[in-house]
Amino acid sequence: MIAAKSFVETARGFGFRLFAGVPCSFLTPLINTVINDERLSYISSANEGDALATAAGAAVGGRRAAVLMQNSGLGNAVSPAASLTWVFRIPVLILCTHRGEPGLNDEPQHELMGRITGPLFDALEIPWEPFPDREEDIGPVLQRAVAWMDGEQRPYALIMRKGSVATQALLRDTVPARPPAAAMPASSRPGAEPGTRREVLHRIIECSPEHACVVIATTGYTGRELYALADRPNHLYMVGSMGCASSIGLGLSLARPDLEVVVIDGDGAALMRLGNFATVGSYAGGNFIHLLLDNGVHESTGGQATVSRNVNFAAVAAACGYGVCLDGTGPELVNRLFDAGDGDRPRFGRLRTRPGVTDDLPRPAITPPEVLRRLMQHLGSRF
Repeated sequence: MIAAKSFVETARGFGFRLFAGVPCSFLTPLINTVINDERLSYISSANEGDALATAAGAAVGGRRAAVLMQNSGLGNAVSPAASLTWVFRIPVLILCTHRGEPGLNDEPQHELMGRITGPLFDALEIPWEPFPDREEDIGPVLQRAVAWMDGEQRPYALIMRKGSVATQALLRDTVPARPPAAAMPASSRPGAEPGTRREVLHRIIECSPEHACVVIATTGYTGRELYALADRPNHLYMVGSMGCASSIGLGLSLARPDLEVVVIDGDGAALMRLGNFATVGSYAGGNFIHLLLDNGVHESTGGQATVSRNVNFAAVAAACGYGVCLDGTGPELVNRLFDAGDGDRPRFGRLRTRPGVTDDLPRPAITPPEVLRRLMQHLGSRF
């Protein structure tokens, strides 16, 4: 058994400053130690996939990051592990507990995942080893993890057995208190028809100068159309990891408060990971702009309807702690959103658009790792 402070201090010496996660009783001493340390940041994520994407965003901003999760939630992280950190080659450290370990008397819901935790990491091509339970092993274990992350630019995992870390009390709370804001009325004329996604993307490009903004486009046609309009070094086109645009944007915005981070989301993607609204509303600063383009359908998969017509996204954002929450139809909402700074709180706008895709819409000729390296070179950050 080790002291939580020994591991956290050694990890801090290797550059780990941001920790995102979902609690497990095995992890309690580590999480409490991180929260107690004012030099470190802990992001309490709604689910493990969002935690992984948030850590990935911080890494893109040049801030080494770790993810903490129970293995029962590893399934929630499979999508970003397979189609975000693997595809873009983003290194993060994963600290995963081993509930249901064979031979351990545990709850029945952990039995299957306990048997397949290691094989699941193997299938995801994430190397792993046991979390250290002796003080003298902490440094060598982290050295191996960091060497892999730096060399391969992909995640590395440590699997924690029960009783590996001694207890540690929680001494403070790091979640900001942000009372709900009021959703602002529609910014469009009565009866106004929605514009096209292309028109809105044009307006976003006009409002987001390369030197001061990063633009993250959700997976599907949004990223492809943004690429077709203007392939700029401050763009990141998401592929896969549906719904994770706002969480990777959160991590990047926390790592780089000097930049404005603009997330272009979709209704289907936002609904998939709606819990991240609460995380963004609690932790993001005034440099985070979240613009949701709502055409009411999953367009890139054939136009099946989403349930967005029954969701007041601006009210959801307001209830989750966003500072400015707009709803409307015209592209002028984009200008209002960029101009409506609210100090230390994120901004949100839901903009209705009509379905439709530009003829012969190209796919990016640049690969995801090339897009990311170009962005990081533009930002002056590195892993």
